[in-house]
Amino acid sequence: MTQVVNRYLAKKGKQIRPILVLLSGKFFGGVTDKVLNAGAAIEMLHNASLIHDDVIDESQERRGSPTINRVWDNHIAVLVGDYFVSSALHCAIESDDYRIISSMSRLGRTLSLGEINQIDNARSRAIDEDTYFEIIRHKTASLFRSCVEVGGYAAGASDDDLKDLKQFTELLGICFQIKDDTFDYFHDPAIGKPTGNDLREGKITLPLIYALTVADASQHNEMLELSHKKQLDSDEIDALIEFAKAQGGIEYAYSTMERLRNEAFNLLDNYPASPAIDDFKSIFDYIIARNL
Repeated sequence: MTQVVNRYLAKKGKQIRPILVLLSGKFFGGVTDKVLNAGAAIEMLHNASLIHDDVIDESQERRGSPTINRVWDNHIAVLVGDYFVSSALHCAIESDDYRIISSMSRLGRTLSLGEINQIDNARSRAIDEDTYFEIIRHKTASLFRSCVEVGGYAAGASDDDLKDLKQFTELLGICFQIKDDTFDYFHDPAIGKPTGNDLREGKITLPLIYALTVADASQHNEMLELSHKKQLDSDEIDALIEFAKAQGGIEYAYSTMERLRNEAFNLLDNYPASPAIDDFKSIFDYIIARNL
C-alpha cells in the first residue's frame, strides 16, 4: 500500500479543494489542526473518487503519469481507492465534529449518484442543458460546496454563516467542470486527455449542447443523429467538435462561466471584506483562465 500510495502522490494535482477548506477555516476563525484534518479528509475522498473513476473509465494516465490500474491492476486500484475512503473518514473523525462527518457522508453519496447519472445519460445520449447542469452539480460542484462547509464547521461557523459561501463554491464547481469540458474540444498534450475523449465516452457537454440548440434543422438533425451513435470513429468526433466550435459553443461556455462568476461574486458581497474573500475571488478567476 505504501509503495502504491507514494507513487500516486508523487503528483498531487492543483489541490484547489483542500485550499478552499483552509480558506474557509481562515475566514471563519483560523487554520487549526481541526481545519487541517477536514482538508485532508476532503482531499483523500476526492482522490478516492479519481482512482475509482480511472478504473471505470479504463484510464491509462492521470496528471501525466500512469494510473494505478495501469501499473498494478483494477483489483489493486479499487482497494487503494477504498483505503483512501477509509482514511478520509478517519480524518473526519479526528476533527471531532459530527457536522463534518455528516457532511462527508452526504458528499460520498452525492458523488456516487452524480457519477451514476452521468453514466446513465452517456448510455442514453440524453442531451439538454438542464440535465448537464444537474449532473455537474452532483459530480463536481458538490465537492467544492462541501470544502467550505467542512472548513467552516471546523472553525466554528454556523449554517447561516456558510449559506452564501456554499452557494459561491457551488457556482465555482460548476465553472470548474465547464472549463474542464472545453478542453475536450482542443488538442493539447499538456491537458492529459485526448481530444474528443468525452464524446468518445458518450458524454455530451455544454458547447455541443448549445450548438445543437442554435443550429438550423438540417445540421441539427445530422449532428444529433451522429451524437447518438454508440461508437464514434475519429472522423465523426472531429465533425462534432468542429460543428460545436462553428456554432459558437466554446464562446457560449465562456459567457456562461462569466455569468456564473458575476452571480458568485455578488454572493460574497454579503460578507465583510477580508484577504480570504479576495483569495476566493482569485481562485474563481484562475478556474476560468487556467489551461490545465
